Amino acid sequence: MSLYRNSAWFLKGLNEFTKGGFLSASKNFVEKDLETSVVGRSFLITGANSGIGKATAMAIAKKGGTIHMVCRNKDKAEEARAEIVKESGNKEIYVHILDLSETKKVWEFAESFKKKYKTLNVLINNAGCMVTKREENGEGLEKSFASNSLAVYILIKSLIPLLEKSPEPRVITVSSGGMLVQKLRTGNLQSQMGRYDGTMVYAQNKRQQVVMTEQFAKAHPNIHFSVMHPGWVDTPTIANAMPDFHSSMKERLRTPEQGADTVVWLAVSEAAVKNPSGRFFQDRQMVSAHLPLAWTHTSQLEDQKFMSVMEDLAKSFQPH
Repeated sequence: MSLYRNSAWFLKGLNEFTKGGFLSASKNFVEKDLETSVVGRSFLITGANSGIGKATAMAIAKKGGTIHMVCRNKDKAEEARAEIVKESGNKEIYVHILDLSETKKVWEFAESFKKKYKTLNVLINNAGCMVTKREENGEGLEKSFASNSLAVYILIKSLIPLLEKSPEPRVITVSSGGMLVQKLRTGNLQSQMGRYDGTMVYAQNKRQQVVMTEQFAKAHPNIHFSVMHPGWVDTPTIANAMPDFHSSMKERLRTPEQGADTVVWLAVSEAAVKNPSGRFFQDRQMVSAHLPLAWTHTSQLEDQKFMSVMEDLAKSFQPH
């Protein structure tokens, strides 16, 4: 089944996830969907200093949105901010420094943000971490899981009250098509069992993000939740963690702007929120979060168990 999944996924990827796939899908895009002003609306974007996050920040800044860039590296963040301000003419761009792999600091940041700002219209969980060997953060958590899953859970959980009192709130999480080959495995969240494969751990984290989105959408109907696959994009994460894939596919990889297109569409368009909350998107279309016959579905009970484990884990690092 694993061989079938991987083969089906790669063939689907060559057809849909590449630059060519984007150009083909874009023929059906409705251009006026993005002809909108978001002046007065605020957007928090993680990993906003490079790749898809930066392209998203730039596009929304040009539409007048207030941007909160959450980045790990101060110098790179300030450099990206200056570029966004210069190109967009929008000065409402703010930098926040945070390492998403440091769980207590994620809580502290979110709680502090909630006190400082009166509104947050859109939360965009974009930052991604892919490592080649198993590493733990200072709190004893596996780093990919801490950054890609637990940090996303905590940001959503903590910022829900602020989102709910803001007009037309949305939460968008940038997942990956890699999750299509993964079934949720609540019993090995820290990747302690078996051989560590950084690419598969990343894909598992991305499956977890899909399940989180579905479950949060059910619990909070006043917020529009979505999760999306940006396609195979030429980003620093891919170049550093998957050099062979990057070099062999380089000419076919999407630009960061192409990868960001559906993120921006989900964040600003009226068309996006006409779709049900909690769904998975690719190239502005709601699509299945599972490959046919791949057996990656889990029961509602298993998904709820996963959310319960995440809740307990998050609480154990919450500042008192």
